Amino acid sequence: MIYILTGGPATGKGTRSEILARALNIPHIATGDMLRAVATENEEIREKLQRGELISDEIITGLLEERLKKEDCKDGFVLDGYPRTYKQAELLDELLAKLGREITKVMELTVPDELAFKRILERKKCEECGEMYGIDFPPKVEDVCDKCGGHLSVRTDDTRETLSRRINTYRENAKAILDFYREKGLLMTVDASANPETVVDDAKLN
Repeated sequence: MIYILTGGPATGKGTRSEILARALNIPHIATGDMLRAVATENEEIREKLQRGELISDEIITGLLEERLKKEDCKDGFVLDGYPRTYKQAELLDELLAKLGREITKVMELTVPDELAFKRILERKKCEECGEMYGIDFPPKVEDVCDKCGGHLSVRTDDTRETLSRRINTYRENAKAILDFYREKGLLMTVDASANPETVVDDAKLN
């Protein structure tokens, strides 16, 4: 069972990836988290991340290969937000062929633009612990963090203009990747405006 979840801003890739991985009892692998974990032991990668430099596709694919060889991935995994480019899709294809593995399904999460705006522009972050809240996951008490009791505030970098640019960038970069998987018969489109738990039923439709 190998699932790839992709989608634009505010489609809930992380949340749905975690739900699907938990339901299938397989690991949820987000390459961003993987890089940050490796950076604690790898000085070169740590310095690149600190300088805001891009990590090469070859390095990411190499790290991913090490991760996929671990015992907990033997029954499969859910890959969150990767590949992001056509080259990464090709490298991932080569890696999986090398490991004798095959993708089960690529799930593109979609939401109407207005819902994406609402999710992003109305989300709030705890000033103490960093926990995020939004229209799909509101706090029990308004503006108070469920975890630590800290104050919740709107992120100042979340604007309609920046979100519009992020959505357009995703669409420009994603077309080639989606076509790549569509031609292989692996792509399915999932309505991510629904309850996040429905991703498990969507996955069973493959």
